[in-house]
Amino acid sequence: MRLLRNLTTPLLALLLVACASDDKNKIDEDLSETELYRKAQFALENTNYGEAVDSLRALESRYPFGSYADHAQLELIYAYYKRLEPEAAKATADRFIRLHPQHPNVDYAYYMKGLSSYTADVGLMERYVEIDMSRRDPGQARSSFAEFAELLNRFPNSAYATDARQRMIFLRNQLSFYEIHVADYYLKRRAYVAAVNRGQYVLENMQRTPAVPAAMAVMIEGYRKLEMHEEAERTLEIMRLNFPKHPSLDEAGNFIGYKSFNDVDPSIWTVVSFDLIGSGDPEPPAPEN
Repeated sequence: MRLLRNLTTPLLALLLVACASDDKNKIDEDLSETELYRKAQFALENTNYGEAVDSLRALESRYPFGSYADHAQLELIYAYYKRLEPEAAKATADRFIRLHPQHPNVDYAYYMKGLSSYTADVGLMERYVEIDMSRRDPGQARSSFAEFAELLNRFPNSAYATDARQRMIFLRNQLSFYEIHVADYYLKRRAYVAAVNRGQYVLENMQRTPAVPAAMAVMIEGYRKLEMHEEAERTLEIMRLNFPKHPSLDEAGNFIGYKSFNDVDPSIWTVVSFDLIGSGDPEPPAPEN
């Protein structure tokens, strides 16, 4: 019984705090549409994204056909994104696209979908600490690439097109590096056919990415282990011609062995990403008059 009382006291305290927090975040029912919108704007300007989300959701539910309704939905996408809720941002963007396919700012919703996927697997610490994102599951990177591609296909002249293209370059590089990390795994486990196939995939589908020379080195290593000397020599000739300074070659152009790609300095991401990670995010479009 004493243990029950000891547990009850902190639970009641937590309940009271939660209730107080709910009361604090409750939006005044008497606020007009304009007042709600101004409240949301003030919260956004002061980076209080939680309050902005609450105000924008209230504005949308209370005045679904008001003069700020469409723009509130766009700003809600942004507020969720800045609040580090990428799935909520994507869901809100999808809803906007479904409800307003011809809206003049629908390209922003497509862009924010891609941007939300782009950062979905990046936690708070990773936003400020240099890490090798190619070691992560590539699912979000592939989703982001496809979403940016859809934006460019539908709106090639969008104000967000240039940024989307740059991010797609980064994502393509990231995905190519992921293939090499997998090839590393196969080499270490003597699955040489699988390793060669990964390298071949990079050469065939990801030309002009920084992972191409590593892919060739993987293939040469795999071919030699499989005693496929003709294929190894053919790939080596191409490598000598295009990447004579690669660390897997000596000064004479002889193959001295594949160096694990896991030893690559992660600071390469600053170069490959065009310093896009951590760059400023675009504000929602201004509401129409």
